[in-house]
Amino acid sequence: MNVTQAETIDEVWSLWENLLSQKQDSTIFLTPWWQHTWWKHFGTDFEQVILVAKDGMAPVGIAPLTRKNGKLTFFGSTDLFDYHDFIVPQHHEELFFSILFEYLVSMEWESLDLESIRDTSPTMVFLPAAAESVGMSVKIEEEDVSPAASLQPSWEDYLAGLSKKDRHELKRKIRRLNRSGQVTNHTYKTVTEARDYLDEFFRLHKASSPDKQEFMTTEREAFFKDAVKEAAERELLRLEFLELDGVRIASCLGFDYGNAYLLYNSGYDPDYYDLSVGIVSKSLAIKQAIESGKSVFDFLRGSERYKYHLGAQDHHTYRLSIRR
Repeated sequence: MNVTQAETIDEVWSLWENLLSQKQDSTIFLTPWWQHTWWKHFGTDFEQVILVAKDGMAPVGIAPLTRKNGKLTFFGSTDLFDYHDFIVPQHHEELFFSILFEYLVSMEWESLDLESIRDTSPTMVFLPAAAESVGMSVKIEEEDVSPAASLQPSWEDYLAGLSKKDRHELKRKIRRLNRSGQVTNHTYKTVTEARDYLDEFFRLHKASSPDKQEFMTTEREAFFKDAVKEAAERELLRLEFLELDGVRIASCLGFDYGNAYLLYNSGYDPDYYDLSVGIVSKSLAIKQAIESGKSVFDFLRGSERYKYHLGAQDHHTYRLSIRR
């Protein structure tokens, strides 16, 4: 059993993708291309610490870590990553964490601060136990909620699963919008379409609220452009626009990944607020996900009320901190 350190993500790209395909609860945020895109835009001040744990010659997992000022963290941050974790194939978790932690003990670091770990992750079981066994301090904090809705085989079945009040309200909002003019919903998936329409998404996103205007800095906008291009090249992109009489009034930026649709971000024109275009556009994204055969609609982090009106149930993410 041993650990080797890769110099760059490129060095272990193929291995990373292979191990990730065998991981329980894989997600787009754990892909090498998503993390490489973040590194390209925001990694300047960090040292890459990409550790490959092996059982003999067989790799059993990857720890995609960065180091700065004595602190080890995952690649990325909570503003652009909804989930973080180690890259470990299912049924190899106990072995991986045993090998990894033995190596971590020999390294120089003061703290291991890991954000956005899902409540279902084996990391929450094995890593705290390993740290406590050698007398290290462990702190686990609930970080956020990440609501998701289980999807039914048809739109009508999905609607039937909502509460009576939520079902009535959603149908009423959709009817009211349809009475206001010609309603269409367009989905764009290709690299060319992303290039042509992403600026329109940024416009609607920034117009939605002061918080979103503040969030979408020049640096984050550049990250979005590269991440969306990478997703489109892999046929994962779902950039949707709700139009009224040919005018784009709301947008959802999402990704297809495995059995789930991930709603990464959204925006709408506040001039159409009274028509509830934000929640209607998201309901149409759900309908599209159902028609695509998805079984989960993941709203990702945040406890906005509309998510629960659309059938979401809370899942939690945690921050795990280990001190020597």
